[in-house]
Amino acid sequence: MAKDDFTHVTTWVFDLDKTLYPPEARLFDQIEVKMTDWVMARLAVDREKADHLRRHYWALYGTTLAGLMQEHDIQPSAYLEAVHDIDFSALRPDPALAAAITALPGRRIVFTNADRPYAAKVLAARGLSGVFDAVYGVEDADYRPKPQREAFELVFAKDGLLPGKAAMFEDDARNLEVPHAMGLRTVHVAPDPAPAPHIHHHTPDLAGFLARLTQG
Repeated sequence: MAKDDFTHVTTWVFDLDKTLYPPEARLFDQIEVKMTDWVMARLAVDREKADHLRRHYWALYGTTLAGLMQEHDIQPSAYLEAVHDIDFSALRPDPALAAAITALPGRRIVFTNADRPYAAKVLAARGLSGVFDAVYGVEDADYRPKPQREAFELVFAKDGLLPGKAAMFEDDARNLEVPHAMGLRTVHVAPDPAPAPHIHHHTPDLAGFLARLTQG
């Protein structure tokens, strides 16, 4: 039973995008257009090349930003502000999710490859403001993104998290590999499972999964 696998957990770590809101909201459709536009303007390339670089850097470095910083020495603040200037109206408050997270015993945090200002807007749109004890963005990991181990180490150290007493919920299966190796319980939150040794549980319904963990 899944509930028995979480009795030791005192810190609950949540990714943001497509984890704390359903992928059907398609926020990343907007963000990817903004990323491509930014790469076109900054690197003076056409849209096809910019889109290729966006995808290539995401696959190679974990985020497009990390690739741009590594290969083009860009400063992250202007990029992050530009690509996250999107319409959040596709998001709706989720009282069931808010209640399920609030009921979890222990500390509840967000760790996202986006920045904190963007995370705050997403959480507000989902009715999750004030639900978490802390929100960590890519700036808290010195702009190192998940799945890099250094990103997890920096954020977990700042939070004082004990990996052996923590669980992580994440839509990108590759971002659970390091947490698993560090000793966290891992939950893949996505419409379809991606079976792998580093994934303990899968759920397409985060609110329902969490509610079952706290039911008497």
